[in-house]
Amino acid sequence: MSDAASQRSKAREPQPAENDGFAVPRHVAIIMDGNGRWAAARGLPRVEGHRRGVEALRRTVRAAGELGISVLTIFSFSSENWSRPPSEIRDLMGLLQRFIRNDLAELHKNNVRVRVIGEREGLDREILLLLQEAEDVTRNNDGLTLVVAFNYGSRQEIAQAARRLAIEVAQGRLSVNEITPERLGQYFHAPDIPYPDVIVRTSGEQRLSNFLLWQAAYSELVFVPINWPDFDRAALEGVIKEYRRRERRFGGLAAKTGS
Repeated sequence: MSDAASQRSKAREPQPAENDGFAVPRHVAIIMDGNGRWAAARGLPRVEGHRRGVEALRRTVRAAGELGISVLTIFSFSSENWSRPPSEIRDLMGLLQRFIRNDLAELHKNNVRVRVIGEREGLDREILLLLQEAEDVTRNNDGLTLVVAFNYGSRQEIAQAARRLAIEVAQGRLSVNEITPERLGQYFHAPDIPYPDVIVRTSGEQRLSNFLLWQAAYSELVFVPINWPDFDRAALEGVIKEYRRRERRFGGLAAKTGS
């Protein structure tokens, strides 16, 4: 791998940004969990939980930009979510469509760039066109990058990257000895986006659920007990405080203890 490629790879590893002299995570990724439990606790249909989840997303996107976060990735729909009841999938797709149609203009006005990661083959044409429109309209914005993980699964992403590397080897364009972690990462959905500093999961569950498994190698994991519809700026500030509290060693020694 060339020196330039190596430098690009290092730039993708988690790095702190600065906001008023304090370290803030450059990239926050969120598993938005607990919509259904939020609704069930209130005797409401699941779709109402998903609607309130969209409101929480709006709050979080706004707060992330104000707090100096550069990249916000949201796990909006996993490749495994297709196994949910058809009625719930229709509700989720409808909410996605309304979010893009209703919020795209505001996102663009606020200089937010939308990126989409995940498999697009086989998606409904209307959904596919909306996702493409969101990317196209905001392509030249240089504020907060909002990465929407839609029809996304990390194992599938890694397998797809491995297949592409295998093709390169089979066609003689790459030798087996040239396969490195950095090379594999170049075949992911968005190879230019820095890896997340923090991965957050709401609802109290403590697992990654096939989300950014490769990219999470040195991410801080923060599990918060509140359900996603209750997530707000204060909750995001709490995540940042927890991030600042942790000492990040990336496999090295602790600065104070040497352990």
